[in-house]
Amino acid sequence: MSKLINTPEVKLAVVGVSRDCFPLSLTKSRLAQLEPELKKVGVPAYISPVVIESEKDALAALADAAGQGCNAALVYLGNFGPEGPTTIFMQKFPGPVMVAAAAEEDKKVLAADRGDALCGLLNNSYNQRLRGISAYVPQYPVGLPAQVAGQAAAFVAIARVVIGVRNLKIFTFGPRPYDFLACNAPIKPFYDLGVEVMENSELDLLLLYKDAASKKDRIAAVAEEMRAELGDGARNPYPDLLPKLAQLEVAILDFMEKNLGAARYAAFADKCWPAFEPAFGFVPCYVNSRLAGKGVPVACEVDLYGALSEFMCQCATLVPATLLDINNSVPGDVMPSASDLFGAAVKDLFMGFHCGNTCSECLKDSKMSYQLIMKRGLEPDGEPNITRGTLEGRLKPGGITFFRLQGNPDGRLNSYIAEGEILDIPPQTFGGTGIFAIPHFARFYRHILVAKGYPHHGAVAFKKAGGTLFEAVKLLGVGDIGVPLPDHLPYPGENLFELFK
Repeated sequence: MSKLINTPEVKLAVVGVSRDCFPLSLTKSRLAQLEPELKKVGVPAYISPVVIESEKDALAALADAAGQGCNAALVYLGNFGPEGPTTIFMQKFPGPVMVAAAAEEDKKVLAADRGDALCGLLNNSYNQRLRGISAYVPQYPVGLPAQVAGQAAAFVAIARVVIGVRNLKIFTFGPRPYDFLACNAPIKPFYDLGVEVMENSELDLLLLYKDAASKKDRIAAVAEEMRAELGDGARNPYPDLLPKLAQLEVAILDFMEKNLGAARYAAFADKCWPAFEPAFGFVPCYVNSRLAGKGVPVACEVDLYGALSEFMCQCATLVPATLLDINNSVPGDVMPSASDLFGAAVKDLFMGFHCGNTCSECLKDSKMSYQLIMKRGLEPDGEPNITRGTLEGRLKPGGITFFRLQGNPDGRLNSYIAEGEILDIPPQTFGGTGIFAIPHFARFYRHILVAKGYPHHGAVAFKKAGGTLFEAVKLLGVGDIGVPLPDHLPYPGENLFELFK
């Protein structure tokens, strides 16, 4: 799999804390035991030599972590810990913070050098609330070194999402299509998250595309990459189109590099129909799929929150993500008998679809094609021409997470997260498509997606990353997170007479 550009790298500062009436040596020895366990699980960690006992230590630890280029921190209570200095460090640290505490190793430790982690963690959490600090606390935050190291490895993925969002700029080209107002994008919630937004016209993109025509060597190189990806046979029926598509890719990447400004990462939300095709002479779907494969998500239909959600999935998994419609039901004659639905019921199945924007790495089979629905409207009477340029194929079977972070019209953020499987069954239809089996999806669709007014687009992570995304969304300050509930747990407002009849 190709390396994703445009994705944060996390360097974790591990900072021990020690209350002055507890042995400093206890924290230092437990840090020494934690360090090799972090290496075993591949966590890129820096063990700070500064152990926080006082406010001055907190400032010294901040300076030390900054000097090492650390952008996330694990505050490790090797003993009870001083809650004031500890939370000062947490409040002033510029990146996401995790808190964990050391469990007692054996009865020898209990005899004299007990660390009292449960007590210290409670005091620390109270002080976090006093200071309004949001930090990641694992499900079981008191553990031995190997357990804490495993939790730190999970935190690295959570931190990568948070760091990415707080340093993201979303570029748009064109207004949202009139028929897709559901992809609304109130701007203020982006600023609440730390995301910048730069809106541009479709004409801006057209001018960028025309200006890129002079970069012939680069266009030729990208077109050759496309040819190598697609091959020379049936998967590449329109070789004449590749230079045009390559020109658009060059134009978008150059624009991104020139306009990142104070941001570090970028995602795009572009209008892709109906004016695009007559103006450019093709559909941009294959270019969007390639950019997603490089780590630069491009959401269809100017879906800004879709672009944000794709980027978050990418950061959570280090795998290219995609944006799909929650599209249609699955007819009975498509399903082989005795199909494994991975805990879902037949009523929970649906097809995820989009025109052809999914990276080829995430497709079981793929080929260049044309957009059937657009062709019906834009060139109904002849061979496809301006509607060429999709990447069609079956989505790869395996575990997935369906995810969206959305800004509502009233300016509030909410989110949904659902894990499931893409089935290894041909969907028997066009586009980039797959059959999704998500346990309890039917009720989740009605009482979360429909009831809360979510749009038809959802981001797909090609791994099960629900836990990572859930914690990242919480750290970003979002409290309304919908997840599928089993049948014995009703949703708010659900008709219990219907549920239990």
